[in-house]
Amino acid sequence: MKIEKVLPEDAEELLKIYAPYVENTAISFECEAPSAEEFRNRIITISAKYPYIKAVEDDGRIIGYAYAGTFKPRAAYNWSVEATVYIRPDSRRRGIGTALYCELEKLLKKMNVKNMNACIAYTETEDRYLTQASVHFHRGMGFVEVAHFHKCSYKFDTWYDMIWMEKIIGEHDRNCEPVAFGKWDK
Repeated sequence: MKIEKVLPEDAEELLKIYAPYVENTAISFECEAPSAEEFRNRIITISAKYPYIKAVEDDGRIIGYAYAGTFKPRAAYNWSVEATVYIRPDSRRRGIGTALYCELEKLLKKMNVKNMNACIAYTETEDRYLTQASVHFHRGMGFVEVAHFHKCSYKFDTWYDMIWMEKIIGEHDRNCEPVAFGKWDK
């Protein structure tokens, strides 16, 4: 497996990974999968500023992807990002998510990002649409829970919670250098 930069032409392949999460789980709070064109536009917009990477098997098959995006749009939040990872269902539990997040963190540190945040669907009672696997994954990666929103989303005739988890990845100096947007793949 190797980790590479996602390209706009990867949109359809990445959408094949993402769409089942939208259609069959409460992991994504989108209720309809985006079109390939919309997904391609998301890749272009996000990767202009932040890392957008993929895990590729030796045969060229994409088996997962991760990216960072804007945490909040106001300038004072520039040093914080929201991180996301999706793995092809038949490729889970092979360390792919860990490898992608480790690389994502390394790239973000080079950009001078200080905080990685993750917005995670949550339920006290696991069901066929949502488990606590993402929470356990993020805890294993060093994230801690910093916020819990109760019954804030409704999907599959069920109310789900959302939690925010955070990982500090840089020093919070008083005279902080700006974030090097768009320089993640240099």
